Amino acid sequence: MKITTDDHSRFFRYASKCLKYFLIVIFGFAIAYIMSLCFGILHIAVMLLPLVGSWFWRVGVLLLCLLAMAVIVESLR
Repeated sequence: MKITTDDHSRFFRYASKCLKYFLIVIFGFAIAYIMSLCFGILHIAVMLLPLVGSWFWRVGVLLLCLLAMAVIVESLR
């Protein structure tokens, strides 16, 4: 019996890696928001939140579509 650890396509690995880094960035922004709340500079975070939130929404939808395409390609393979 042959055990392979690399049985996914490059497209699926790329989509998974993009999702991983996207979630790390969201986690980092959440920590930065909490830190700004603790240090009392919440007014800067409140100004940036709508801009960053709209970008996160768009990139999240794009990554969701990318992952859906990767799952479909993987299932057809």
